[in-house]
Amino acid sequence: MKLDPFYLIVDSAAWIERLVPLGVRLVQLRVKHMGQAGLRAEIRRAKTLCARNNCQLIINDYWRLAIEEGCDFVHLGQDDMQLADLSQIRAAGIRLGLSTHDHFELMTAMAADPDYIALGPIYPTILKKMKWAPQGLERVRTWKGRVAPIPLVAIGGLNPERLDGVFEAGADSAAVVTDITLNCDPEGRTREWIEKTRPWR
Repeated sequence: MKLDPFYLIVDSAAWIERLVPLGVRLVQLRVKHMGQAGLRAEIRRAKTLCARNNCQLIINDYWRLAIEEGCDFVHLGQDDMQLADLSQIRAAGIRLGLSTHDHFELMTAMAADPDYIALGPIYPTILKKMKWAPQGLERVRTWKGRVAPIPLVAIGGLNPERLDGVFEAGADSAAVVTDITLNCDPEGRTREWIEKTRPWR
């Protein structure tokens, strides 16, 4: 399986409507602190928008809703993976991405036969408080050697200036959140990411 090298992560279908039509081909809907009805509506809207724009949608965490709404890709963190019914996810034909931060988590994730492995944070990040220090490019190389041929997603503190180093270290896809959503020109920054990742497609 091949992932697009530009992996956008947003917290609402409104962001998907705003940015995906610019040429985004891979997006994760990562919604926190919302009721079931609201989540379902967000997933439905995101799914419609992504289908319209030939973009792969990945649902973060809410695997039951993803199954019910006919989505085909889910991302789970380590805690969520322990609570999820992976056999049910697979039986529904859903592909699976998993987060990792250390060697033990990588072993746990690989045992689940995922469709991609994410590693982070590569650089310092403001997205959330992390108990892990920045992983750095050498860890990207190590992880790639251990997970290949499974695609490796790098996340955390990435920006267009850091992308060449991340890809040269072995990452197949670079995930971004705040470098775009907190930018004063999210559309312009998205276009910059698309252009910068084009050689890696």
